Amino acid sequence: MNCIDDVLAGHAQELRRGSVVLACLSVLREPRYGYALLDLLKEAGIEVDGNTLYPLLRRLERQGLLTSAWNTDDARPRKYYSVSPSGERVRERLAAEWAALDGSIRALLKEKGA
Repeated sequence: MNCIDDVLAGHAQELRRGSVVLACLSVLREPRYGYALLDLLKEAGIEVDGNTLYPLLRRLERQGLLTSAWNTDDARPRKYYSVSPSGERVRERLAAEWAALDGSIRALLKEKGA
């Protein structure tokens, strides 16, 4: 990779980092376990590594934005995450921020002919 590719990769990673929080809060309106969440995000075109996702889920839970419960009914216990009422409010606000920012960026891109 050349210098420009390295710079682009770094900026693209920064863009994805913030959007993963909104994606998780959106998808976890229904309880899901981590691996299923990874697959669902991947299907949606959001590539997230497990080493990134699991610490994020724990952080969102500590912040009170997610709740979790273990399901031990199956042979393999799984921890299911879902959005808390506080997480739902944060999701709504982040979605509004995202929409406003997206509109602004689209207008700037159109203005500059990009």
